[in-house]
Amino acid sequence: MNPINTSQHTERIVNPDQEEKEEEKKIERTLRPKTLEGFIGQQHIKEPLDIAMQAAEKRKEPIEHVLLYGNPGLGKTTLAHIIAKEMDAHIRITAGPALERVGDLAAILSNLEYGDVLFIDEIHRMNKTIEEVLYSAMEDFALDIIVGKGPTARTLRMSLEPFTLIGATTKMNLISGPLRDRFGHVFHFKFYENSHIETIIKTNALILNTPLEGGAEETIAHRSRKTPRVANRLLRRVRDHADVRHNGTITKDIAHEALTTLQVDTEGLDAVDYLILETIIEKFQGGPVGLSTIAAAVAEDMDTLETIYEPYLLQTGMLERTPRGRKATLLAYTHLNKQVPND
Repeated sequence: MNPINTSQHTERIVNPDQEEKEEEKKIERTLRPKTLEGFIGQQHIKEPLDIAMQAAEKRKEPIEHVLLYGNPGLGKTTLAHIIAKEMDAHIRITAGPALERVGDLAAILSNLEYGDVLFIDEIHRMNKTIEEVLYSAMEDFALDIIVGKGPTARTLRMSLEPFTLIGATTKMNLISGPLRDRFGHVFHFKFYENSHIETIIKTNALILNTPLEGGAEETIAHRSRKTPRVANRLLRRVRDHADVRHNGTITKDIAHEALTTLQVDTEGLDAVDYLILETIIEKFQGGPVGLSTIAAAVAEDMDTLETIYEPYLLQTGMLERTPRGRKATLLAYTHLNKQVPND
């Protein structure tokens, strides 16, 4: 029997891209690691990045521009802050959609001091005009501004202090080749191992002054979708449950009880995941079925399905991509207690 109610999914506790309340954002910021050494996992990024930062410091230069890409909630913003801190630099934060005019970018760049870090989140959403202005800023540390219009228009070049641009994106394919080529370092964030998530949970439980017993961190980690942001959110929700219903200590049984109440199953799937898989299995005979058709059937945006929901279902092996569309796997049938077709 399906343990999750798929008729209600207004808030996705396991959605790594879900907007949090200001109070929760403050708590989340306190849980972020402050140094590269304290940053758990992503060893394939940490080692070359550490060498690059040490080399830049030795030459007394800013580190080359850095592009970070991967799914939401894996630590791109956290790592940008760590780079700035390790390089003893100030960080200026903005987002691609916030840069509407060339003047917005010029104001930010002209105020940067030597070695400062400019972090642009969702860099793939910058408009092309601003992107083209950014080319000379990244390559030559100069800003080319066109003054006037028509035959009287002229170009002014304004020198900038050498700086480091850190861009973050969830959609590498939407970043143009010329922009991508101007980054000296390109790092891909992968989903975390459960052992790394367990370490993050134990570390943050100490920060929150919340006792963990009997392998509770394993239960929370296994349902955290291999994503630190989700793990931190689940830890806070389980802590609330333990404080209200029990004595404040989180045991394995209490973690299981809290997460069952929150409708997060043993594999980290929630009501939306169940709805997607059930739709493919019941309405489309297990697939293959196109993403746009699934989106219409479950009343979700196609982009949200592809960026937020689909990657984890693919990672767990419950969904398969084929040239003809998405298919539910044998594992999905088993997990949802559905009758497996003869073929």
